[in-house]
Amino acid sequence: MAKSLYETLEVSENASADEIKKAYRKLARKYHPDVNKDPAAEEKFKEINAAYEVLSDQEKKLQYDQYGDSMFGGQNFHDFARGQGSNQNLDDILRQMFGGGQGFGGGFGGGGFGGFEEPDLDTNAQISIDFNTSILGGKQHISLNNESFDIKIPEGIKDGQKIRAKGKGKSYQGQRGDLILKINVYESDEYERDEDSLTKYFDVPLKTALFGGKVEIETIHKTITLKVPKNTKQSQKFRVKELGVLNRKTSTKGDLYLKANIVLPKIEDLDEDLVKILEEKLPEN
Repeated sequence: MAKSLYETLEVSENASADEIKKAYRKLARKYHPDVNKDPAAEEKFKEINAAYEVLSDQEKKLQYDQYGDSMFGGQNFHDFARGQGSNQNLDDILRQMFGGGQGFGGGFGGGGFGGFEEPDLDTNAQISIDFNTSILGGKQHISLNNESFDIKIPEGIKDGQKIRAKGKGKSYQGQRGDLILKINVYESDEYERDEDSLTKYFDVPLKTALFGGKVEIETIHKTITLKVPKNTKQSQKFRVKELGVLNRKTSTKGDLYLKANIVLPKIEDLDEDLVKILEEKLPEN
């Protein structure tokens, strides 16, 4: 049975949830319209987001694993997406197919229109933001349903959390629903986040590590000067209070943990006499 959603995310049908998430992040970064200026990148980006919406949802994934591409009329997902036209919202189409929208039958066996129920005017979508924006907050530009606008990213938001943009959903008889955005956060090459705490390495010259001194460090919030004691060891940890992540429930900030990375000088850059002394006097363990 063909299952082209997995092909869209370039993973196997046996991929774990973590593997699917990792593949999505990699492809979303590669094809994000702000990064990739190829005219075809935006359509590819939409396909990737729509595929991830299904495969990251356990219930939808079970349905898709059972029926495969027969849910798209036997077409692979790429051809199905192209056939919807530029004015169609893939998120809305998938929600209707998988039972996410009021007024439509869900998946297979759904029974036509849903009588006199109020229509669900909310729209679900996903966006990816960089790590620093998730910590500091900011604005993100959105293009959806032929409308462009900025949304506010709250400080300290976590990967997978959702935010609501009032009045940016579907319209019906003078009413307007909301846009519900799931936030995917790119990983950082510099920081690790553990709830409200941040951890990063900082470089310490060998002389400072041995004899003590001060090191200037640029953190995500501001530049600080850290006092380094004598005999600082590799990966020794220093705690800086309230330079971590804002807890949105308590309105308090976590801490920043700085881990020392001792930078060794090159032997050829040292004075010859010093090299001889070091060779003779340094202990071997």
